[in-house]
Amino acid sequence: MAERERKITEDVAIEGMSSEGKGFAKINGKVIFTEFAVPGDVVDMEIRKSKKSFAEAVITRLKSPSALRTQPVCSHFMVCGGCKWQHIQYADQLKFKRQIVEDAFTRIGKVAFPAIPDVVGCKDNYYYRNKMEFTFTDRRWITDAEVAAGVEFEHRNGVGFHVPGNFWGVLDVEHCYLQADPSNKIRLAVKEFALNNGYTFFNLQKQFGMLRTLMVRNTSIGELLVLVSFFENDEEKIEKMMQFLSTSFPEITSLQYVYNPKKNDTIYDLEPVVYKGNDHIVEQLGKYRFKVGPKSFFQTNSVQAKVLYDITKEFADLKPEDTVYDLYTGVGSIGIYVSDSCRRVAGIEQVEAAIEDAKVNAGLNNVTNCSFYAGDVRMVLKDDFIAANGKPDVVITDPPRAGMHEDVVKTLLQLEAPKIVYVSCNPATQARDLQLLDEKYTVVRVQPVDMFPHTTHIENVVRLELKK
Repeated sequence: MAERERKITEDVAIEGMSSEGKGFAKINGKVIFTEFAVPGDVVDMEIRKSKKSFAEAVITRLKSPSALRTQPVCSHFMVCGGCKWQHIQYADQLKFKRQIVEDAFTRIGKVAFPAIPDVVGCKDNYYYRNKMEFTFTDRRWITDAEVAAGVEFEHRNGVGFHVPGNFWGVLDVEHCYLQADPSNKIRLAVKEFALNNGYTFFNLQKQFGMLRTLMVRNTSIGELLVLVSFFENDEEKIEKMMQFLSTSFPEITSLQYVYNPKKNDTIYDLEPVVYKGNDHIVEQLGKYRFKVGPKSFFQTNSVQAKVLYDITKEFADLKPEDTVYDLYTGVGSIGIYVSDSCRRVAGIEQVEAAIEDAKVNAGLNNVTNCSFYAGDVRMVLKDDFIAANGKPDVVITDPPRAGMHEDVVKTLLQLEAPKIVYVSCNPATQARDLQLLDEKYTVVRVQPVDMFPHTTHIENVVRLELKK
């Protein structure tokens, strides 16, 4: 088959940034979205996909770089999908994120809202994650640069991240800027030990190989959890790997492993084995401590989690006699964090394991005014729940990216709590829900918070008050 003739459009000026984090330009009235483009760039581009009203293109040449650009620090940039905005100065990233929130509220919400302040950024915009999961592979991804250079490989074993858009491809990571050391040192040491001692790396497609995944979790108070997932239950090799990690990294406070022969990587239905130390680590946010195990749901940016919770608590403006409903409570972190300012907190979460963690965390902090309920929020938030806990003075809701179920919104409208504080990781679904709540509520405060620098993700906190 003859190679498709490439059609290059030259000297295209990038005009703006989309909510998906792509630069866009307009050519003959059609919007062209281009990944890794920045407003102010002048580029040559090749259109790869064209629809009636828009098209998608790739940059073939950067003619004139935007003043908003900066040099990415990571050698894996544009191959790894983790930090797609590394080429944009951080201050400008925050401006784009604020615009994402405003666009969602204007375009989707179509409700009145106050001026949106600047995004609260991260003091440290590298090494900010407290949890990383790496995948072992015997068929590591070969980059375009390696293909062009004709690099030959003794083997293709690697450990790193799945390549965007390719289920089988895993990028072998040299250095990741998302989690502080010893994360990189542990990953590289495990890889070297495995190669030197004949461990097989996992083949996802054919389902064989011993080493499957590696999890590293750390906390702001210096605790460190490492878990290795094995596809094959070779006790001798598991013992050698665990002993190597224990000896090489004495700072590990919780060293665990799990045998996972399933066709998926999830460990939530498996029971990890503690090799050394505790079965958990402890994180501290403000005066509260939280138990974090390998299967725990917890904010992955501890420093900004405290910032987010402080804003949530401020927006709630709690009184000592208040009853608070904490919807989608997770491990109870927000509910526990605000518990010292109100009479009681009632939290609901669908994941039973998270609710068990919430109860443990309440006990860990000697918090006695929090009750936690397992179940789908739309099914639990019924008359018997309200009768048992009293009508709420404040509702705090922190739903997943899909936002709140329409039935939950309807229940909130019936409850008529004087205040709702809506914490969201997706301004688009938040705006949709605000439009539904507009029947009885007014948006009075908004505050975006950046939890994930160099990505398009943005958390947003909104305070709503019942209309008089």
